Amino acid sequence: MALPAPAADRTCIVTGASSGIGSELARGLAARGLGVTLVARREDRLRTLADELAKAHEVRTEVIAADLSEQDSRSRIATELESRGLTVDVLVNNAGLSTTGAVHRSAPDRDLAMIRTDVEAIVHLCSMFVPGMVERGQGAVLNVASTAAFQPLPGQAGYGGAKAFVLSYSRATRAELKGTGVTMTVLCPGPVETEFAETAGFTEEESSNALPRFMWVSAADVAKAAIKALDKDKAVVIPGLSNRVGARFAHHAPRRPLLSMLARQHPALKH
Repeated sequence: MALPAPAADRTCIVTGASSGIGSELARGLAARGLGVTLVARREDRLRTLADELAKAHEVRTEVIAADLSEQDSRSRIATELESRGLTVDVLVNNAGLSTTGAVHRSAPDRDLAMIRTDVEAIVHLCSMFVPGMVERGQGAVLNVASTAAFQPLPGQAGYGGAKAFVLSYSRATRAELKGTGVTMTVLCPGPVETEFAETAGFTEEESSNALPRFMWVSAADVAKAAIKALDKDKAVVIPGLSNRVGARFAHHAPRRPLLSMLARQHPALKH
């Protein structure tokens, strides 16, 4: 098994744990008896989840409110855990957001916040916690990308580019970690029923109509597939057969007709 055994002084960091896939990943890890450190901006939600997990699974739960778009806030995660006498055995980089619309109509501040959260935070947290895992000879990392990583995405150019980075970065780092006792898995979900689409600026109708219903996977099922992949030390996991087929098609399809089709269909480019 790639997941380390539970220990009183060990913890699993889960970023973006206040809702959606993040909260389900925290539930799945706690169900394995692993202590969890819940990280997000909304401290009230984190505390509610922490209480739930401590009561249901009798595990140690930590709450750290942090804005992952800010370097100092990310650095404080390591400082807080050190002060609590905790060592990180599992790192789940789940926090992420998207902007929508054409780049020439974009808001620079929002796009930069997205890149700092979706790209910079993953690199920063890996650079802070993976060295210790290697030194101890055990650990597991789960980076959350998306099926958007397998092709450019007009209408969400920055998001697609960020997730392509996460996929490439995770694969390369996994190769570097071979033989160290530390594993790295990248999760590439397709459409999931979470608050993500609303935050990105899609209406419920737009997000539902963007992709066929058979491609949608619940956050709980995505988390279940991810934790199973961590256990089996899989490099890449794409929950849902239709999403695996779609990702393979998008990766190999001729770019000109594919991008033309995606640009016509994207809700953010229709107005």
